[in-house]
Amino acid sequence: MVACVSTINAHTWGLNSAYGVFLAHYLSQDVFPNATPLHYAFVGGLSISSALLVSPIATTTTRLYSTRVTLLIGVFLETLSLICASFATQTWQLFLTQGLCFGLGMGFLFVGSVVIAPQWFTTKRSLANGISAAGSGLGGLVYSLAAQAMIKNLSLAWAFRILGIVSCVVNLACSLIVRDRNKEIGSSQLGFDYRLFRKLEFLGLLAFGFLSMLGYIVLLFSLPSYARSIGLTAQQGSIIGAVLNLGQAMGRPPIGYFSDNVGRLNMAGVMTALTGVFSLLIWMFAKNFGVLVIFAILGGSVAGTFWAVVGPVTAEVMGLRELPSALSITWLVLVLPTTFAEPIALELVAFNGGSYTGAILFTGFMYLGGAGCLWLVRAWKIGEEEREKAAGAENKKTRGFVKRLFVWERV
Repeated sequence: MVACVSTINAHTWGLNSAYGVFLAHYLSQDVFPNATPLHYAFVGGLSISSALLVSPIATTTTRLYSTRVTLLIGVFLETLSLICASFATQTWQLFLTQGLCFGLGMGFLFVGSVVIAPQWFTTKRSLANGISAAGSGLGGLVYSLAAQAMIKNLSLAWAFRILGIVSCVVNLACSLIVRDRNKEIGSSQLGFDYRLFRKLEFLGLLAFGFLSMLGYIVLLFSLPSYARSIGLTAQQGSIIGAVLNLGQAMGRPPIGYFSDNVGRLNMAGVMTALTGVFSLLIWMFAKNFGVLVIFAILGGSVAGTFWAVVGPVTAEVMGLRELPSALSITWLVLVLPTTFAEPIALELVAFNGGSYTGAILFTGFMYLGGAGCLWLVRAWKIGEEEREKAAGAENKKTRGFVKRLFVWERV
């Protein structure tokens, strides 16, 4: 099951990670008439936001039909999007194909598969989820290099067609193999349970995801373009994007493994904060290929922490029964940051006369803010565990909220 989910991630999120290469190509070549950098930024944002926006529908199809039906819908839409994108000649056609339709297909595949790994594991849940999430990094590594090579040696159109055929074959095979345990665990599979908004811990998780995604999308899509802005070639830019995805593939399984040992909330908070630190201290001063490669591998290893931990952390805080509904709401909330993060970044670049300083500062502080929100949830979780222990013991006291922010507990 983990192998199937990892492979699906490689051919959805991994394939989408290569948009940084497409974006760099669009920005450097007059591919579509009258298109602006902001238009291209919204195409990338739309592909992710529409994947998240469709989550309640995908959750509903899983409940009414099955996980397999949900996955097969995703396979069809993603393949259709890439084949149709190969014939696009206007910007609005790119919005509908590489943006909207691809995102919808990715959304059905993602929502159908994201809850599967946590259902099959308990003690090693975060490791399994980390391995599954690593697939997107490996896919991004391969597709970043492959997309650049195909665009250069074949054409943009044939790059889309080949990507569509390959992703169709692989995703179809995985969709027919994968199995869930929804009936065994009594999963609610509610598309939208508004009662979760009454829980402060859930609001903290949403804030963690919201801020993390603002930073993540900018980092993921802007790095190849940033490489071009400091004088590197298109090939070097694609290599930087590939190395970033290599870092994600290498970093996510260890994050999952150590999450099971030192605590899922602990690991997620520390790694998210570390991404912000790397952005502010390394990316800010990366002015040549070598330093940028170092940042790509280090930053990439922790940049996608949210995707590596979102399932296990949400299960830890909300419980397995509420997991599908909690994740469905999370995907909806993330529509805004994933849509507007890259446009915000490019506007900051334009405002600063082509300098990426503002975008880098924005990325770093968003990650630090997300880590802070999760640390508040961590303090709540420690309090919940202390109250459970105190209920079975006399004269057992619990620590105050502020004190729980500064103690180290395995949570």
